[in-house]
Amino acid sequence: MRFVLLLAGAFVFLFPFYYMLIGSLQTEPDPSVKGAFPNPSNLTGHNYVEINAAIHLGKSLLNSGIFTGGVILGTLVFGVLTGYALARLQFRGRGMVFNLMLLVQVVPFQLLTIPLYVMIVRSYGLADSYLGMIAPFAINSTAVFVFRQYFLQLPQELFDAARIDGANELNILWRVAIPLVKPALLTGVLLTFIGPWNEFLWPFLITKQQDLQPLAVALSNYLTTVSARAANPFGAVLAGACVLAAPAVGLFIVFQRRFISSSLESGVKG
Repeated sequence: MRFVLLLAGAFVFLFPFYYMLIGSLQTEPDPSVKGAFPNPSNLTGHNYVEINAAIHLGKSLLNSGIFTGGVILGTLVFGVLTGYALARLQFRGRGMVFNLMLLVQVVPFQLLTIPLYVMIVRSYGLADSYLGMIAPFAINSTAVFVFRQYFLQLPQELFDAARIDGANELNILWRVAIPLVKPALLTGVLLTFIGPWNEFLWPFLITKQQDLQPLAVALSNYLTTVSARAANPFGAVLAGACVLAAPAVGLFIVFQRRFISSSLESGVKG
């Protein structure tokens, strides 16, 4: 009985993905329930060709990759440095900084959109640039919290021994702490990837040049401008959605066994 319930739950969860894939392959759109089980003669790859010709999928995917990669790099670098400082360094106001970081998480990004736009576009002149897209997401308070918690789990004796040997804090971080929190790095990458990869609002505001727009924005522009002239705009949009979803799905399938970190063992013997 439990297996049947799990199977039913998996079917309900996976059906939208299945329907998206089938819809992207249909020659003629069929939004009815029957459309989920189409005739093989109604399946084609023309929708992918059409959406590629309209928005240049390769360039849009490259833009999404640069945007997402820049955000991940910033998240890891600033997250590790800040998390280590909050976990292992003693300085005045550390608790207040941590509390402020937690407070930032309850502020919705939409509330900051206008001041961020004014600052980045008007003050720094970073409109239509990858840096302008990446900058607001380069520091992730959730990632800082995750790294801090991992660093707190490490035995204090490891850090004391490294300091006795004359290592400075950067050497301790690089040679002692980071090798022991590799699960946190992977978790940070996976959790960070989804946000910028699917992000629409900020890249839409910051980029006007089509050759800089990530795939999510390019698909929206296609839907509002040229889709009416397509033979099957419904199928073309679903084809683009499949391309957008494929890297995220593939990433989680590959790393699903490593997504949950293994327990950290103490490095102190005896």
